[in-house]
Amino acid sequence: MNTHPISTKIVVMGAGAVGSFFGGMLARAGHDVTLIARPQHVEMINTSGLYMECLTFQEHVRIDATSSLDAVSQADLILFCVKSPDTEQTIQGLIPYLKPNAVILSLQNGVDNCERIRKAVPHPVYPAVVYVATTMAGPGHLKHNGRGELVIGGWETESGRVSEDSARLERISKLFEGSGVPCPVSENVRKEQWFKFLVNCSYNAISAIGQAPYGEMVKIDAINELIQQLADEVLMVAAKEGIHISHEEAYSANALIARTMVMQHSSTAQDIARNKKTEIDYLNGLVVAKGKRYGVLTAANQSVYALVKMLERNNS
Repeated sequence: MNTHPISTKIVVMGAGAVGSFFGGMLARAGHDVTLIARPQHVEMINTSGLYMECLTFQEHVRIDATSSLDAVSQADLILFCVKSPDTEQTIQGLIPYLKPNAVILSLQNGVDNCERIRKAVPHPVYPAVVYVATTMAGPGHLKHNGRGELVIGGWETESGRVSEDSARLERISKLFEGSGVPCPVSENVRKEQWFKFLVNCSYNAISAIGQAPYGEMVKIDAINELIQQLADEVLMVAAKEGIHISHEEAYSANALIARTMVMQHSSTAQDIARNKKTEIDYLNGLVVAKGKRYGVLTAANQSVYALVKMLERNNS
């Protein structure tokens, strides 16, 4: 297995709020980073730098930005940050530009993006479980509302090949850790992904339907009951997938999000507010689909999924 050192040539594919935060942290630490983003962000970033309005600092960070996929041809490490519905189309678009030894790190919501990427390319593809509260406050203007860490790792693929490369993952970890981003390597990243998936399915749709931040949501008893129902259904589906998370672990994870991301509106809420398509098919919608496959009732997830789909239709 190739374990060549990963250089600091990093490209962020789909640099919205999440990609801009982690790319910005790496660039601020002196790494060679290019953001591939929407034209309005690119123009502002190339003119004034990326303005990072973070909890511990506020500054303009010098970082390269472009809307062209050509930048991928120089990348040793790609932070893959596009929305889940865009995964297949985006990775197909990158194929002509990928270096043979490029490593892809998926910083996406959901639990099936790495498998979908691996079907398209032979490159090493690893999941990064993301915990950060961010939003784009304007062109080239990132606002950070809380947390800012990753959990990375590898797992056995369907073919039985162990995808984990400990040396490579440790180098990626040190790259982020040295840039002020906690980034442990997990021996069970699949379970870590399902923890994050559970949190997303418990909070994202409710935040979108009510256009409410997490801290306000949990002040309502009925919403707390709904969060628990959503989580219980995810746990039942997860068990069918061989992922075992206790109710205590699930409720603790959900409670932590409400405490540490008080002012955060979910990415789904932000998409609805901006008349954009959401990732709901890959969150609560995936729970519903898997529930049907396994014969697990997912009434709460079905309800919030249907309501977000209705809001999406109203936006179209």
